[in-house]
Amino acid sequence: MPSTRSFIAKRSFIGLSLAALFANPRKPMAQQSSAPLLIKAGISDPVNTVLAWYMARDAGCYAAQGLNVDIINMNGGSRGAEELQAGRIDIMHVGLSSVIRVNHAGGELRVIGSLSNVIRFTMFSAPGVTGAAALKGGIVGVSTFGSESDSTVTLALQKLGLKRDDVTVKEFGGGARRLQAVKAGEIKATALNEPTASLARAEGVNVLVDLVPDQIPWLFSGMVVRRADIAARHDVLLRFLKASIEGNYLALTDEKRAREVLAKELKIKDSKILDITYDDFKKQSPQNLVPSREGAQNILKQFPNVSRNVGDFVDLSLLDALKNEGVFAALEQKYGASKAR
Repeated sequence: MPSTRSFIAKRSFIGLSLAALFANPRKPMAQQSSAPLLIKAGISDPVNTVLAWYMARDAGCYAAQGLNVDIINMNGGSRGAEELQAGRIDIMHVGLSSVIRVNHAGGELRVIGSLSNVIRFTMFSAPGVTGAAALKGGIVGVSTFGSESDSTVTLALQKLGLKRDDVTVKEFGGGARRLQAVKAGEIKATALNEPTASLARAEGVNVLVDLVPDQIPWLFSGMVVRRADIAARHDVLLRFLKASIEGNYLALTDEKRAREVLAKELKIKDSKILDITYDDFKKQSPQNLVPSREGAQNILKQFPNVSRNVGDFVDLSLLDALKNEGVFAALEQKYGASKAR
C-alpha cells in the first residue's frame, strides 16, 4: 500500500498539472527540469491509429512531461508484444489478441489504454480471387501470428462461409509488404488498414471482405505495458498516458496540423488518401483513450482456452486516476469536447 507521503505527492503532481493546463491554454505543461527519460514505444506498423502518439511527440506533450519518446516500428503486433514482455521496449501499440497470446504463454502484459476500439480492416485479394471458391486452399497473409490481422481473419472468412482450416495463414510482415504480396499473387488475400487500404483501392486491388462498415467493437490498438510496471513505474506511465491523451485531443481538434503530421509520419503524398486516413482516424479514436469492454470481450471469444475475465488483460487504474483527478475534464475544457468528437 502506498505511504501517505507518496499519496500526497501524487495528488500534488497531478494537481499542479491541472493548474498548468488552465494557465497555458493550448500549450503542453512542463513537468520536469531534469534530462528527459527515454521511453521506447513500439508500434506494429506506421498506421493512423498511432496518430495520438505522433501528435503528442510533435507538439511537445511528451517533452513537457519530461519524456523522450522513441516510436519504433516492430513490424508486427505479436512480435512487439514479445519484445515488450522481454523488457526491450517500454510500451507497445498492439491489439488485445497479441496480449492474450503472450499471457497464455506465461507473460504478464496489460492494456492500459486504447487508440482504437473497432475493427478497421478490409480484406483484399489477389488477381482472379473474387470469392470463397477461389480463396479456398490458398494462403492468407497476416503481419504476425496472434496479431489483430491474424485474429480478424476468422471473422472475414466467416463472412465468406469459410473456416480457418479452409486456408493457410502465413506471416508476411507489415501492411506494405502484404499489399505487394497480394498484388503479385504471392498470397491470395490479406487484411489491411489505413493508409495501406486506401493505397490498395487506388491501385485497383480487389476488395474481398470489408469489415470497416460493421463497426465491430474490438480492442484493436491497445497501449500495452508489463503488469509489474503499473506499480513500479506508476508516475512515468501516468505522464505518458496524460501526454498521449492530450496528443489525441490535438489530433481530433486541429485537423490541419494532424493531417501534416500524418502525411509526414506515414509518408502520404496523395491528398485523397490523406483525407480518408484522417477521417478513418476520427471515426475510431476514443477521446480519452479508454478501452472498450465489449471490444475486449469480443476478442476473448476467439480464444476458447483463456480466462474470460477482462481484468486479466486490461487494467484501467491509471486512466481512472487521471479521470478522478480531473485530467479528462480539464482537457475537454481546454480543447472543447464537442470539437473533439
